[in-house]
Amino acid sequence: MARYSSTKILKQATKKRRFATTIYPNIPVSADDVYIRTTSPERLDNLAFQFYKDVDLWWIIAQANEIGKGTLIVPQDTLLRIPSSDNITDLLKQVNNNR
Repeated sequence: MARYSSTKILKQATKKRRFATTIYPNIPVSADDVYIRTTSPERLDNLAFQFYKDVDLWWIIAQANEIGKGTLIVPQDTLLRIPSSDNITDLLKQVNNNR
């Protein structure tokens, strides 16, 4: 699941195409979520690969932990929630397809 896979492509009157605004939902806490504490500075893309086998899903971990824009690096000794991948795909499709 790519970051913009459920984002609609819009055509403007000038025939140019653009992506619609993507809404990133609040990711609800699930009993299947995993919690980790970083023992050294970690990169979100590496964690996404470790848990989801896809580096492009770093934004899920960032959204779940309210990590803002500007960095992929998480400081040492940070408690992170890693959301269950089962719920994420459906949630993102629901939010962006119901707009």
